[in-house]
Amino acid sequence: MGHYINVEKNVKIFVEDLNPTGNKTILFVHGWPGNHNLFEYQFDQLPKMGYRCIGIDCRGFGLSDKPYTGYDYDTLADDIRHVVDELELNNFVLAGHSTGGAICVRYMSKHNGYGVSKLALFAAAAPSLIQRPYFPYGLTREAVINIINGTYTDRPNVLRDFGNMIFFQYKTEQFSDWIFNLGLQASGWATASIANSWLNEELFSDLKSIKVPTLILHGIHDKVCLFPLAIAQKNSIQHSKLIPFEYSGHFLFCDEKDKFNMELANFIEE
Repeated sequence: MGHYINVEKNVKIFVEDLNPTGNKTILFVHGWPGNHNLFEYQFDQLPKMGYRCIGIDCRGFGLSDKPYTGYDYDTLADDIRHVVDELELNNFVLAGHSTGGAICVRYMSKHNGYGVSKLALFAAAAPSLIQRPYFPYGLTREAVINIINGTYTDRPNVLRDFGNMIFFQYKTEQFSDWIFNLGLQASGWATASIANSWLNEELFSDLKSIKVPTLILHGIHDKVCLFPLAIAQKNSIQHSKLIPFEYSGHFLFCDEKDKFNMELANFIEE
């Protein structure tokens, strides 16, 4: 069941709500530059196991409205809050990939984890996607600036380059084309604005504010959100468990989808 939720005047977010009568709810927040369809191989299986799975398209991406502004983590976290309020969610699992993971971390600090019983971060872009003087583990600032400039000159080429970085396992050309096309559904300005947020946003204190049990899943071959980010998350979040994925890159929910689904379900049932 897909429908729209107003998050501010003239901005609607697309929400896919699968198995709404499920006994436990997982709210999925996708990463850049995709949309909720990235979780197809979770949505294929988890509702069968009794879970209600809600996937949103962040503003600017997928089927959501694409305003010119609002691509900072605070606004994106507020968008999540509007969805939570509208659907009257409580005692749910908040799950985020990459930039989606960063947005979830900001939601936990800014909205005090409202309604969230457990948090799942996978390949999350936290505490910082880029290297900083006090955090030498991310991408370089130059690499992100190149992504922004490339988005403004040849966005399809940027998406192809990104698609070539995200898997550790072999993927067919058709599979890569599918991911590429999900990226094309975004607007160019949102694609660039999110990348610009990577330069400005950091989540060091946000991580320390998280009080709920947290699962950290991260591919050891991740070339986008490098594995040391996962270690920093583990060290900052009090009740957290890190599970390294030995045969995964950045898209671990595709590279090792069966293991991913099993670990997520195990964590929810714990």
